[in-house]
Amino acid sequence: MHIIFDNDGVLVDSEPVINAAAIQGLREYGVDAKPDDFLPFVGAGEDRYIGGVAEQYGLTYRVEMKERVHDIYYDLIADRLRPHPGALEVLEAVSSLPGKAALASSSDHAKIRASLKAAGIPVDAFDLIVSGEEVPRKKPYPDIYTETARRLGADPSECVVIEDAVNGVQAAKAAGMICVAVTTSFNREQLEDAGADYIVPGLSAILSLGILA
Repeated sequence: MHIIFDNDGVLVDSEPVINAAAIQGLREYGVDAKPDDFLPFVGAGEDRYIGGVAEQYGLTYRVEMKERVHDIYYDLIADRLRPHPGALEVLEAVSSLPGKAALASSSDHAKIRASLKAAGIPVDAFDLIVSGEEVPRKKPYPDIYTETARRLGADPSECVVIEDAVNGVQAAKAAGMICVAVTTSFNREQLEDAGADYIVPGLSAILSLGILA
């Protein structure tokens, strides 16, 4: 099996940080957003994450809003970003398996690399990294996962996706992949409703499932 990791909310504990950055950034455009406003857009990439909330408040989204939020995010992550418990151990375990390890995130490539660096996760832990900039449609569409499988030279049925978000689970299942969801961003019921095959409380529990080999 090939293992495909989402990044935000799975490997790095970045959801609270990007949430804070988005609230601060949108405030500069006159939007007084609340943390829960962003939940429907988690995992769908920052254009939708920021743009969806902006539109709810009657503001037309512009790419400069994302750029401003990213600037704030980069200022925050040095002191606030950490790997999720078990992330490094799981990546080490996966490295000894016969399949490949990939990272597929709806975020821009620059944000992916900045997040990994701040969290102390080496880029070379992955055989492949695919960003949201490289596919026409973001999650919950399956594009990023089907593209990752294509680049791995693998059939989707040979891939296990590790996700945390409803949008991500839906994307993985639409791509025809097994999906393991961690309850770091959404609760068990929400992830079950999205179609997750397995639900675990944290990354370390994935190793006991027996599906990664």
